[in-house]
Amino acid sequence: MDTQFVRDRITQLRLKKGVSEYQMSYDLGHSRSYVYNISSGKSLPPMAEFLQICNYFDITPSQFFDESEENPALLQTAIEEL
Repeated sequence: MDTQFVRDRITQLRLKKGVSEYQMSYDLGHSRSYVYNISSGKSLPPMAEFLQICNYFDITPSQFFDESEENPALLQTAIEEL
C-alpha cells in the first residue's frame, strides 16, 4: 500500500468537500489534530477509521482508491438513483 497515496487522497477529497482538517477531525469525532496527523504522515487511520472516512466522503473504499474518479460522491449518488 502506498501511504503517500492515502494521505494525498484524503487531502484531495477534503479540499473538494471544502472542509478544514480541524472540521473534518471534529466531524469524525477526534481531536483537532487527527486529520493533520494523517495528512502529515505521522499516522494512518486503522481500518475502522478508514471506513468512517469513506462514509464521511460518501464513497466506497473502492472509489477511494480509484484516482480516475473526479467526483466520487456525485457518481455514487447517480448510481444509487439509477
